[in-house]
Amino acid sequence: MAYNHKEVAARPARLTSGHRMCAGCGAPAVARMILKAVKPEDHAVIANATGCMEVSTFIYPYTAWTDSYIHTAFECAGATLSGVEAAYKEMKRTGKLPQDKDTKFIAFGGDGGTYDIGLQSLSGAMERGHDMVYVCYDNGAYMNTGIQRSSATPRFADTTTSPAGSVIPGKMQSRKDLAKIMAGHNLPYIGQTAAIGNMKDLYEKAEKAIYTEGPCFLNVLAPCPRGWGYNTPDLMEINKLAVETCYWPLYEVVDGVYHITYKPTNKLPVEEFLKPQKRFKHMFKPGNEWMIEEFQKEVDKRWQELLDLEEMTNK
Repeated sequence: MAYNHKEVAARPARLTSGHRMCAGCGAPAVARMILKAVKPEDHAVIANATGCMEVSTFIYPYTAWTDSYIHTAFECAGATLSGVEAAYKEMKRTGKLPQDKDTKFIAFGGDGGTYDIGLQSLSGAMERGHDMVYVCYDNGAYMNTGIQRSSATPRFADTTTSPAGSVIPGKMQSRKDLAKIMAGHNLPYIGQTAAIGNMKDLYEKAEKAIYTEGPCFLNVLAPCPRGWGYNTPDLMEINKLAVETCYWPLYEVVDGVYHITYKPTNKLPVEEFLKPQKRFKHMFKPGNEWMIEEFQKEVDKRWQELLDLEEMTNK
C-alpha cells in the first residue's frame, strides 16, 4: 500500500506495549513500524537473536509479540529462520498447510548478533536464497551485556571495552559497513533506514523487503540512551542528526542498483550528531579537535562513495 500515516497507525501493533525496553530506546519503535508493514491478513514468524530486544520483550511465559516467535542464540537467528522458512515451503508443497494463507519470515538481531556473532549464519541464509527478511537494529555496541564495543561501534566511541583515556581515545577502528557487505550477496532488496519524521522511509523499506521474493536485508539505526548517553526524549532528534550529517545515509539497493532515498539540502557537520552523546564527550576536550576532523573525513568519504555507487549503478 502507498504510505498513509493514519492507515498505518490504525493497524494493530504486532509488538505490543508492556515490554521492558528502556525509555528512549530506538529498537521497539523500529520493530513496531516494520511489523506494521505486514498486511493484517498475513501471519509472521519472528526469530530474535539474544540481545536487548529478546530479554525485554519475551520472558517466558510472557511475550510482547502477537505473531509466532522464536528466541535463538546470538549466532543463529539467520540459520533458525531459514530452516523454518524451508519447512514451511515443504509443508505447503505437500498440502500440510493451507494454500490460501501467507506467512512472512522476519529475523531481528542487534549489531552484536548481526555484524559479529551472527554474520556467518546470516550470510549463509542470504546466499541460499531463503524467502525471508533479516532486520539489524543497530545500536552500535553490545548494550545488553554492559556496553562493549562491536564492529558496528563508530571510531573514537567510549565503551567499557574501548574506554576513552589518556593513552587510547576510545575505539580505534572504523565501523563495519554491513549494508555493503550484504550488497555483495546479490540480494534483491537491501534497505538502510532510521526512525525519522513520520516513519515513512522506515515503513516503505520494510514493506518492500517483506513483499520482495527472496532474501532481503534491512539495516536500521536504533539509538541506545544508556550506551550513547543522550537524554531519553531526544531519540528522534538523534536519529535526525545521524541522517542530516550523513553519518547514517538513507538508501536502498534494488537488484544491485543503488538509490539514495534522502539527500540533505544542507549537510550538517558531524559534530552536531556527536555533541549530544556522552560516548563522544572526550572528543570535545581541548586538544582533541583532530578526532572530530578524522570522524568528519570518514563520514564525507563514505557519503561520496555512496554518491558514486548511485551514479555508477544507475547508468
